[in-house]
This record gives sequence, C-alpha cells and structure tokens, in this order.
Amino acid sequence: MFVPCPHCQFLVAHHPQLRPLPDACPRCGRPLQETDDAADDDAPPPAAASDGSAAVEADAVDPAAQDVPAIAEAASAATAVSTPGDSEPPPALQSPARSAPARAPAPARDLARWRWPLVASLVALLLLQILLADRDRLAADPRWRPLMENVCALVRCDLQPWREPSAFSMLDRKVRPAAPGTLRVDATFRNEARWAQPWPTLQLALADADGRILGSGVFAPRQYLGRVPGTSLSPGQSAQVTFVVQEPAPGTVAFSFEFR
Repeated sequence: MFVPCPHCQFLVAHHPQLRPLPDACPRCGRPLQETDDAADDDAPPPAAASDGSAAVEADAVDPAAQDVPAIAEAASAATAVSTPGDSEPPPALQSPARSAPARAPAPARDLARWRWPLVASLVALLLLQILLADRDRLAADPRWRPLMENVCALVRCDLQPWREPSAFSMLDRKVRPAAPGTLRVDATFRNEARWAQPWPTLQLALADADGRILGSGVFAPRQYLGRVPGTSLSPGQSAQVTFVVQEPAPGTVAFSFEFR
C-alpha cells in the first residue's frame, strides 16, 4: 500500500509486516505523521467561492505535474513489497544441507588400492627377466654370483659353473719313471675359490737339466681321472690324481704344472 505525504503528496510505499512507514518523507524530508495541532496550523485556509461552491484545497497537486523520477521510484518500491492482501508469511530461509561426499564406485576403489602393488610387481618381474637373460655373464662376476645363485635357486634355472683356474693351488706333485718310456705323474691340488668349480684342465711341461722344454701336454679331467667326473670340487676341497704319460725324450729331470 502507499501513503501520500501530507506536504508534497509523494507516495511512500508501506507494508504493515515487511516495510514500516518511515518517520520522514524521502522526498521533502518533512514528517509523514503530525499531531492534530500541527496539521491544523499547516493546513491552508479555504478560499471563499463567490458563486457559493464548496472550497477546495489550495495546495492540491496535479498528478500530471509530479516528477517522473518520483513516480518511477514509487513504482519500483511497489514491486519490492507484497500487497496488503497477501496473508501468506514469507518463506523462511533454510540452511543448505550438507551433501555427503560422493564415494567412488567399488571397481575404481579396488583399482586404486591395488595400483601401486601391481606396479611394483611388474617392475620386479621386469628386473627378473633382465637378470635371467644375462645370468651367465653376471654369474661370472664375483659381486653378482651370490645373487644369481639365489635367483636361480628360486626360479630353478641353471648357471654356468664358476671357473677360476688361478684359485687352484698345488699341494704336492711328483713325476717319476714308470715303465720304459713312460712317466708316472702324481699331483694333489685344492680348490681355494669361494664357489664350487669343475675339475681343472692340467698342463704338464717336461724339461731337461738345461731347462729346455722336451715336451708338454694338456690333460682334461677324463684323461687324468680315467672317467668323466660327476661332481665339482667344492670350496676348500682337495683332490689327488695319478696318471701315466709318454716320456718325450730321455733325460727328463724337471717338470711344471699349470691349471686351465
């Protein structure tokens, strides 16, 4: 509803519940509600009509003469309030309900849980394939040999036997005549390596009193053992062998052994 200003006739928007009536007019600044005495003092005297007609207010305002901005302000204020006939109370503001955090689907949670273990497994499998593909070369290195032995024991693969001829030490050796034109060779040696080794190949050189080499020969394990050995020499294990060779020339007085 609208209440006209008693002084300038400006329409002031007013709603009993939502918008109380202000004390002063927004346009002229004079009070909108006055006492009866003040209203009588401010009211202009009625003009006498010569023709006996009723008196009219001297300060009546032509509605067409009102300022356009005032009408626009009153219209905008009218749209901002409800009509007096609206008895329905304004809706109460409700606090937004907290929505529960969205949970990922079960397959996505399972994939995220097993992602890193799966990546670690794939990396371990790749490293294992690299080790197995190059296991012979790595097994020949003393630094890698223990690891490769453990890996092959786990996956049941074969490793090339450890070969370190310089790790064999000669404990005792003898060369003496046997039958005419032959020599009997006795040798005792030991495996000083950290790992088991196949039986070594022996190289025997015979010399005369002047140190000239009369003859030499290389003897495989099946030649100086008389059979193919079925086992290797464990670390610290000693072996004694005896075999007969042809004397290359009379006068053999010196000899030497070399492991291969």
